Amino acid sequence: MQRNKKLPGADMKTFLTLGKVLTALFWGVLLANLLQPFAQPFALLLNGAGAFILLIHALELWFFDKRIAACSKPAQERVQVMLFGVFQLLGLPAEQAAVVVAEPEQTLQMEAENA
Repeated sequence: MQRNKKLPGADMKTFLTLGKVLTALFWGVLLANLLQPFAQPFALLLNGAGAFILLIHALELWFFDKRIAACSKPAQERVQVMLFGVFQLLGLPAEQAAVVVAEPEQTLQMEAENA
């Protein structure tokens, strides 16, 4: 049995790229619908889907604001999140969580107080 020797993460990068391409295609179709409306009810449904996706992307901006602000170019990342949504967010580096280690005496004292 021969194994595929791709680089780790290559599949994820392909997935994100494909998602961004399909999302850009969706925005292109939505723009075409705004310029030259399609037959009803498709125009109305497409406009509704576009408004819903725009709302979802705005919520993603709000939820992941700290993660986006930690990037080197946060304004550019915000625009890309509004366009591509989760496909852009998954490509961002993960947040570095600050780990606070309490002193053993403080931990014992807090446990005694909470008991």
